[in-house]
Amino acid sequence: MIPTEDASARKREIEEKLKQEQETLSFIRENLEKSDQLTKGMVSILSSFESRLMQLENSIIPVHKQTENLQRLQENVDKTLSCMDHVISYYHVAKDTDRIIREGPTGRLDEYLACIAKIQKAVEYFQDNNPDSPELNTVKARFEKGKELLEAEFRSLLTRYSKPVPPILILDAISVDEELEVQEEVVLEHLPEAVLQDIICIAGWLVEYGRNQDFMNVYFQIRSNQLDRSIKGLKDHFRKNSASSGILYSPAIQTKRKDTPTKKAPKRPGKDDVLDIEIDSYIHCISAFVKLAQSEYALLTEIIPEHHQKKTFDSLIQEALDNLMLEGDNIVSAARRAIMRHDYSAVLTIFPILRHLKMNKSEFDSTLQGTAASTKNKLPTLITSMETIGAKALEEFADSIKNDPDKEYNMPKDGTVHELTSNAILFLQQLLDFHETAGAMLASQGTNSSASSYTSDFNKRLLSTYICKVLGNLQLNLLSKSKVYEDSALSAIFLHNNYNYILKSLEKSELIQLVTVTQKKAETSYRELIEQQIQMYQRSWQKVTEHLTDRNMPVFQPGTKLKDKERQVIKDKFKGFNDGLEELCKIQKGWAIPDKEQRDFIRQAQKKVVSDAYRAFLQRCANISFTKNPEKYHKYRPEEVEEMIEKLFDTSA
Repeated sequence: MIPTEDASARKREIEEKLKQEQETLSFIRENLEKSDQLTKGMVSILSSFESRLMQLENSIIPVHKQTENLQRLQENVDKTLSCMDHVISYYHVAKDTDRIIREGPTGRLDEYLACIAKIQKAVEYFQDNNPDSPELNTVKARFEKGKELLEAEFRSLLTRYSKPVPPILILDAISVDEELEVQEEVVLEHLPEAVLQDIICIAGWLVEYGRNQDFMNVYFQIRSNQLDRSIKGLKDHFRKNSASSGILYSPAIQTKRKDTPTKKAPKRPGKDDVLDIEIDSYIHCISAFVKLAQSEYALLTEIIPEHHQKKTFDSLIQEALDNLMLEGDNIVSAARRAIMRHDYSAVLTIFPILRHLKMNKSEFDSTLQGTAASTKNKLPTLITSMETIGAKALEEFADSIKNDPDKEYNMPKDGTVHELTSNAILFLQQLLDFHETAGAMLASQGTNSSASSYTSDFNKRLLSTYICKVLGNLQLNLLSKSKVYEDSALSAIFLHNNYNYILKSLEKSELIQLVTVTQKKAETSYRELIEQQIQMYQRSWQKVTEHLTDRNMPVFQPGTKLKDKERQVIKDKFKGFNDGLEELCKIQKGWAIPDKEQRDFIRQAQKKVVSDAYRAFLQRCANISFTKNPEKYHKYRPEEVEEMIEKLFDTSA
């Protein structure tokens, strides 16, 4: 049983807790009521805010839409105004551009082209929107005027700044310095860079907007004139400077051209220097044309539209090319006239030119690539003409050597080398300088195919055959001419001199190498011919030495007195020898053997033969008393006889 005090205390504790819980509950209730009130107030506020928002939205949206419409209207107005300004500007283009168009594009091309662009747009506007308006005609006329002035500026710039290339610069461009491993290419600047850019700009506009091709004709005419003047200037340079100073090349580059002949064409009194200059000039003009044409094409590609370039280039080079071909034809005609006069050496002028043309043909063809067939065929036609006339000259020259008449007044009185021989050898020697050209020339006249198909060896054999033919004709003619001489000894000396001259000339000029291509023993044959003529000459002394032989010599014993008849025989032998010696020496002293080596050899041989025979004869007669006046018959000592023979073939003695 719980004590009463404890129960009371427990009860008070419980009541106390209960009271606290009730207070807490009351607090919670009060708070809940306040919360409900606050919630109701918030709901009321939110409801009111929502209502106000809906009212605001209903008021703002119409205003927003109205504002958008107003903005759109404003934009349309701005656009309309801008468009109106743009349109109105077209009506003012003619007035705004009048001064610039009138004053032209000189010095302000960019501004001028911008002005033309405005006019062009005005033309397009009126064509699209108001084709019947008078404004269209106005701006059209202004556009045409602007185009006309651009064309005039194109012509003016080209005319003003296109100058002939100076000859010195051309020579530098075409010359080859063999000492330099890498050649420094000479650039030919035809127009100043700023001017060139303006010309390119105008040409581009005329093609794109001007719908005009006339400027291409203007271009080729002006540049064609300058190309022709450049080549003529080079030609004048040769004529003025060559004769006076001999300086043909630019001092900037000392050169020796590989394809320029180092040996000149045959000399003809009064004409040779002029002729050499003309040949040199023409050869250099051909090279200059190629170099200048290449340079012109490079310039043209910057200015002329691609699909018009080849045609324009073809037109541009025609005048200069035609002049060169005409000059070449004149050279052929002059050669043809020379052949008719039998002046075959004149034809040799063709050889250096023909060689140069053939050497440069591939570069020439490359330069003319894309031009008309008639243009490309001009050089091959000239080459063919030159080969034909050259081959004709060679053939007729060979015939002329064969048929040169045997005229007594034309024969050298001293039996020296005939003019026909020296001319023939000179011609062949000059031919040697152009052996490849001459061989190809002979081959070109073959019936099988063109010369280009022949090999170098074949051409060499042809030329060798030709040279041997000329030499054979010459030998036959000389043999015939030698018969004009009444004295067989002089005839032998004549043939000896000519054969010896031919052989020595062949050996000196290396013609012998060409001859031996087809005639291996040519050198031996000439030596045999020369020896034969020496022997023929030596026979002339037999009529002198025959008096020194034992024939008819009396047989006697020492101390035996000779009969009158026997003494007379010895006297006659002395007299015959003396008279014969004097006569031959007198005659033969006027004969000539130009070759010192041969002259000395023949003298020595003759001295030995005569001197030996004379000494032996004197020895046989030493102890014979055949006359009271021995000095009358024994006129010459052996040494004196040798001295007399030593003076043979010496016109100065």
